[in-house]
Amino acid sequence: MIPAVVVLFFLLFPFLEVLLSRMVRPKTPERTDDFRSFGIIITAYRNWEISVPLVRSLLKQDYPGNFRVYLVADNCEPATFPVEDERLTVIWPETPLNLKAKSIIHATERFQHTYDHIVIFDADNLAAPDYLRWINRYITLGYPAVQGQRTAKNLDTFYARADAAGEFYKNYTDRALPFRLGSSSVISGSGMSVEREAYLGYLNSPEIQDGQHLWKKMLQEDKILQNHLLRQDLRIAYAPEAVVYDEKVSDGAAVETQRSRWLYSYFQNMPNAIGLLRRGLTRLSFNQFWFGLVTIAPPLFIQLLLAGVLGLLGLIFYLPVFLMMLIGGIVFIGNIPLSLYLDNAPRSVQQVFWRLPAFAWRQLKALAKIKDPNKNFKHTEHRKMVTLDDVERPA
Repeated sequence: MIPAVVVLFFLLFPFLEVLLSRMVRPKTPERTDDFRSFGIIITAYRNWEISVPLVRSLLKQDYPGNFRVYLVADNCEPATFPVEDERLTVIWPETPLNLKAKSIIHATERFQHTYDHIVIFDADNLAAPDYLRWINRYITLGYPAVQGQRTAKNLDTFYARADAAGEFYKNYTDRALPFRLGSSSVISGSGMSVEREAYLGYLNSPEIQDGQHLWKKMLQEDKILQNHLLRQDLRIAYAPEAVVYDEKVSDGAAVETQRSRWLYSYFQNMPNAIGLLRRGLTRLSFNQFWFGLVTIAPPLFIQLLLAGVLGLLGLIFYLPVFLMMLIGGIVFIGNIPLSLYLDNAPRSVQQVFWRLPAFAWRQLKALAKIKDPNKNFKHTEHRKMVTLDDVERPA
């Protein structure tokens, strides 16, 4: 019975967030003349060309404050970069680093100034023209870390739209709602800005310094960062106005490659999520407690799989368990299109809802690949050479 109650709680939890959030008005930070400085790091791996549109979008930022872009072209043949600007530094490591954390450390060691905040981008991203302005607004409110809103730069295939649907759903339930309720946004992995001392403390933490030698068995950098911040009870703000465009997977094989890493990292991170829950309870910190609940919640397809198994067992042995799973499953599934609607997902993304089981099947196949990360985890290749004008052009 206890497993059924736990599964039921997490089935209802996202809808509970939606209900509670309706009682809290979202706050938009006002304009400010206090402009912080930013050291912006882009990590490119084996393909520096994909970063060119991102570099151009950053250099065109409508931001009067000081910032500089550092592109780390790891495992790339040195070449003449097509963009020249006094605010751009392109770094070609002599020895392949082969790890995002190592690329970031490599960049910070070559900073030309002491910046107030450090911003991280993946090479396939694009930044909206007012990205830094919005990030700066939230920083001036006192938040040490701010996560921008990642959204799709390509919706050209079913898998890209399904991937985008997952991003919109997570943006709403794992980022916007927890922050609105007084907790913290989950970090996306790119498009986030962190106060310099806090970020350097994260880079010097044992999880990074020791973990970087584990290669693909290392816990994902975004989870290490959010755990580092939350252990200090620091809040991570969510800035939906600070838009970052991100390339979505285009085929089923890419889904399996990407999700196998994510699933491995989820199970790796469970002790940390439980630890934050415990800290939140013992220290009476709503920030830590709620964030622990958000990050310990299983992936969507695993929750539905557990509900299905328990529901079938309940139908055979104990009818109340079947009814619990039935009600929980209906609420959980119904909350997905509701969240997509409330987060203003494009119509083409909302319409993919009925085909999500095909996407979930690919994730189930990815689950079988998490046993040997060094063998099965492959770098996700990015091929969409899309400019900011392309993604912001009216359809």
